[in-house]
Amino acid sequence: MAERTVFTGGHAFIGGADVRVDVAVEGDRITEVGEGLRGGDVVDLDGGLLTPGFQDAHVHPIAGGVQLLRCDLQDLGTAGEYLEAIARYAAAHPTLEWIIGGGWSLEAFPGGTPTRHALDAIVPDRPVFLPNRDSHGAWVNTRALELAGIRAATPDPADGRIEREPDGFPAGTLHEGAAGLVGRLVPPTTDAELDAGLRAGQELLFSVGVTAWQDAWVGPGLHGHGDLLPVYLRAAESGGLTARVSGALWWERDRGLEQLDELRERRTARGRFTARTVKIMQDGVAENFTAAMTAPYRNGCGSGLSFVDPELLKDYVTRLDAADFQVHVHALGDRAVREALDAIGAARAANGPRGNRHQLAHLQVVHPDDHGRFAELDVIANVQALWACHEPQMDELTLPFLDPVLAARQYPFADLARAGARLAAGSDWMVSSPDPLRAAHVAVNRTAPGEPADRPFLPDQALTLGAFLTAYTEGSAFASHRDDVTGRIAPGMLADLAVLDRNPFARPAAEIGLTRVRSTYVGGSRVY
Repeated sequence: MAERTVFTGGHAFIGGADVRVDVAVEGDRITEVGEGLRGGDVVDLDGGLLTPGFQDAHVHPIAGGVQLLRCDLQDLGTAGEYLEAIARYAAAHPTLEWIIGGGWSLEAFPGGTPTRHALDAIVPDRPVFLPNRDSHGAWVNTRALELAGIRAATPDPADGRIEREPDGFPAGTLHEGAAGLVGRLVPPTTDAELDAGLRAGQELLFSVGVTAWQDAWVGPGLHGHGDLLPVYLRAAESGGLTARVSGALWWERDRGLEQLDELRERRTARGRFTARTVKIMQDGVAENFTAAMTAPYRNGCGSGLSFVDPELLKDYVTRLDAADFQVHVHALGDRAVREALDAIGAARAANGPRGNRHQLAHLQVVHPDDHGRFAELDVIANVQALWACHEPQMDELTLPFLDPVLAARQYPFADLARAGARLAAGSDWMVSSPDPLRAAHVAVNRTAPGEPADRPFLPDQALTLGAFLTAYTEGSAFASHRDDVTGRIAPGMLADLAVLDRNPFARPAAEIGLTRVRSTYVGGSRVY
C-alpha cells in the first residue's frame, strides 16, 4: 500500500452501524475517518462496506489446512459423493500407508453413523481414518479396527463410544475418545505438512475477510497432528504468519494439575502470535449424545458426558486463573455450561477479578437461569452462529433426541445479549464454513443462506446485523486481548480491514449471505 491510502465511495462499519465516511490509512495505522478525505492512493469501495477485519474467536486453521491437502470431504454432502472422493483419492495415492483426511457430515448417513463395510468395498487393504466435520468422531474401515485391536469385547472408553453391529463388533463409527483408539496409530503429520496446512488455512481465512483468529486447539492430539505450537512459532519467526493469532493451549483431560507447570513453560508471545489461553473441553456434541445436558436424551443414551469432573474443574480453573491464564471452555450442553460457569465463579471467589477474559464456546443449550451469569462473572459468550438454523444435522440428529424443553433453548444469542453478555463470534472451521458473512446471515435470519425464510429456527433469538458484526470484530478482538489496537475503525487503530462487495445494511436481510469479500488488509498491506 502507498504511504497514504484513502478508502472512499461507500460506507464504513463504525459503532455498530454503516456510516458514510472516508477512511485514510498511513503505514499500518488508520489515521483519519471523515468526509472528503484526499491525498495518496484511492481505493474505491464502489458502494460496498469497509469493515474492521473479522476476527475468528474459535477456529482450527492448521488442521483445516492440512485436511484441504488430504482426502478432503468438506465441500461434499452425500454418502455417495464421499465414497467416490475416497475411492479417487486412494487410487491417486497408491503408496500411502493410510488413507486420512475427513470432513464428512453426520446427516449424510442414517443415524449419523457410516459403516466400515462401505469403506471396505473401496479400500479393503489399507487402514482408513476419516474424522467427521465436527471432529467429535471418526469413520474407519475394518483394517483400521484390526490394527487397533478393536473387537466386540473392546469396552467403550470413559470419554467415548464405539458404534456396534448387532453382535457387538465395531460398526465403523467411533465417537469422541473412541476415535483415539485408532487415531493414535495414524502416522504423524510432518512439519512440512503442518507448515503447508497453516499457509493454506491462512489463505482461506484471508479470502473471507478474517485478519486475526484464536486457534482453539494448540497442542498435541488433534487428528494426530502432534504439537501445533512449534508450527506457529516457526511461522511467526519466519514472517509467514501475517494474521494476528492467539493460541489456546490444550488441557489434557486425562491428566490433572501436573500440567500447570508445563503450560507456564509453553506460554509465549512471538511476533504476531501469542499463547496465554488454555482450552478445556468439558463435553461433546448433541448429535452423538455426548453434549452434557440437564435432562436425558430421548433414546436411552443418558444425558451426555462431562469430560472433566465438575469439582476438579473448579480447582483447575481457579489455579489457571491465579496463574493469569485465560480459560476457553468448550461447553455445548446446558449442564456443561453451568459446570463451566460454576468453575469460573469459584475462581473469581478465590482470586477476585483478574481481567483474564474467560470464555465459553458454542453454547448450544443454555439454561435461562445462567444467562445473567455471563455478565455477572465477566464471561465472554463465544458463539458459532452458523449452526442456529434448520438443517439436516439439527432436524434429523438433534431435535428428535433432545428433551423438548432443552430444544427450545438452543443458541440463545439474543437472550444472552439482553442479559448483558459480551459476545464474540467464530466459525469453528473446519467444522463448518469459515465465512463470517454466512454466519451473519444465520445470526440475523435464523435460516441458512439459500434456504426459505419462512421457517426460522427460534427467531426470537435473532441478532441485528450490527450486533453480530460487532461480535465478529470488536467482540472477538476483546476476547483475544487485541481490542486496544484492532476490531474498530478509528484513528490510531491498526489498518486490519475487509472490503465487502456490497453494503448488507442497505439490502434485505435475506440477502446477507450473498455478500462477498472483495479484499482484505492486515496492517495496511493487502493480503487478499
